[in-house]
Amino acid sequence: MARVDPAPNATSAVPRPAVDRRNWSELVAFLLMVAALVIAPFYIYPLFLMQALCFALFACAFNLLIGYGGLLSFGHALYFGWASYLAAHAAKVWGFPPELAILTGTLTAAGLGVVAGSLAIRRQGIYFAMITLALAQMMYFFAVQAKFTGGEDGIQAVPRGTLFGLIDLNHPMNMYITVVAIFLAGFVLIRRIIHSPFGEVLKAIRENEPRAISLGYKTDRYKLMAFVLSATLAGVAGSTKAIVVQIASLTDVNWPMSGEVVLMALVGGLGTVFGPVVGAFIIIAMQTYLAQVGQWVTVIQGVIFVICVLAFRRGIIGEIAHYLRVRL
Repeated sequence: MARVDPAPNATSAVPRPAVDRRNWSELVAFLLMVAALVIAPFYIYPLFLMQALCFALFACAFNLLIGYGGLLSFGHALYFGWASYLAAHAAKVWGFPPELAILTGTLTAAGLGVVAGSLAIRRQGIYFAMITLALAQMMYFFAVQAKFTGGEDGIQAVPRGTLFGLIDLNHPMNMYITVVAIFLAGFVLIRRIIHSPFGEVLKAIRENEPRAISLGYKTDRYKLMAFVLSATLAGVAGSTKAIVVQIASLTDVNWPMSGEVVLMALVGGLGTVFGPVVGAFIIIAMQTYLAQVGQWVTVIQGVIFVICVLAFRRGIIGEIAHYLRVRL
């Protein structure tokens, strides 16, 4: 049977100037973000910045799955939280240096992503979301019972150690530079994935999976790869966070954490490169600077979520990008 290729003139449907303008705008935005990260620690508490960057990478990893693959996971705390546990355990109990501790947590998340993804992609829509949530809750209850996790106390006093035997991460600025480097590496990788042929196939699956199948693509393989990549990058974020704040707890693996990353992506803008970063900084800033109001933080987050859904359906960055496209 003759091989059916995608439409050969598909690329001609998008004018070259529009593509170039998008690339230039993303480059300018990236340079501005890097400049802001260089200046920020002189004016903002570095620990807050490091936490926000970890969650920004987590939100970007989640956005890769839902924003470009169209797969809504309600259990992404599974990979973030268990990577945090294994990284903390490796650093504190096994005496691993920080780079190996982060690698241990990342590989843990990747393995969990392979197992959970292989099960979840067999279903679509709400059934996919419920499977991811059920698997995450199963592992949460295991974390409650397992001895090495420390139960409700978690794994505390995690040593930051010395990176590559040369850089003392107990120095706040050294730790900050390391976190920025990890975040930027993950961000650039995600952007590269999005704009690669693999990313284009993911978008095609998101828009019309039956048509992608008719063109000869094995969509389950693409979805599984996207799921594992998202879980792995979430693991990088969770592992780094455990080293930064020097604790891994049940909060990291519980279902509200999965809800928070959904909120970060929605507030910033699903399917945008920079949206999850902005959303993560907004949510973490609220949790940090509104901590004195107690449980009302959750109410405020709910109000912001409702406002975004009703008034800014594309998210903050999505609305800005749409406005600029219309005006320019």
